[in-house]
Amino acid sequence: MGRRVPAVSRALDILELFLDGDGTLSAPEITRRLQLPRTTVHELVTTLAARSYLVPVPGQPGRYRLGVRTYQLGSRYAEQLDLAAEGHQVARAVAETCGETVHVAVLEDVDVIYIAKVDSTHAVRMVSAAGRRLPAHCTAVGKMLLASLSPDDLDTRLPAPGGEELRAMTPNSITSPDELRSRLAEIRERGVAMEQRESNPDVSCVAAPVRDRSGRVVAALSISVPMVRWSGERQDELAELAVKGASQLSERLGHHPRP
Repeated sequence: MGRRVPAVSRALDILELFLDGDGTLSAPEITRRLQLPRTTVHELVTTLAARSYLVPVPGQPGRYRLGVRTYQLGSRYAEQLDLAAEGHQVARAVAETCGETVHVAVLEDVDVIYIAKVDSTHAVRMVSAAGRRLPAHCTAVGKMLLASLSPDDLDTRLPAPGGEELRAMTPNSITSPDELRSRLAEIRERGVAMEQRESNPDVSCVAAPVRDRSGRVVAALSISVPMVRWSGERQDELAELAVKGASQLSERLGHHPRP
């Protein structure tokens, strides 16, 4: 394990103090309870407040409470926890129906992270694991998630049109930013993403979007199939099943599409 950073530990100690009592503290109280130098506490509290982890209590000069940033982190944790648990249950049901490997993944910058996985029942199957990270543009789930971004958000993550090439995982991977943008436009219109041997030379995938209660795309569900069992007819069947599974997971997250 790496060396612990004392300043980070002290900042976290300060934040954890707010879990007790009425949720407000002054700098002198923090100094006394943690037995830290006053200047150290002042610097840490000032930094935490500047980053919105702490905010002054209105009408109580010198006192602080937890800020909105801690709420955002907690909400994100709860969202991911629920998504992973619910995703695993839905993935298992989809895998039992089709006999293939099913993943649920989320987008982080330009990568996808698999948060749930249920293996195929076949001897020949895709080898992967929950927690694995892959370039989003090489996967069906990743392309589905990239296609759900706003144009401005997408532009901040991808090279400019005509810019540097994207990383390739196989000879079939998309490396042109222009071609990727064109594919993403098709995916938006179709509502389902495909990839054929773009992340693994022996595997193809289909994916569909998962939405939260607000309708925002928060994940994608995919079905991965070795090429020995892949065909145009099978692709259509699995695309329909992926859409159905993603819709069921969306409903579990509170999404109810309008008629």
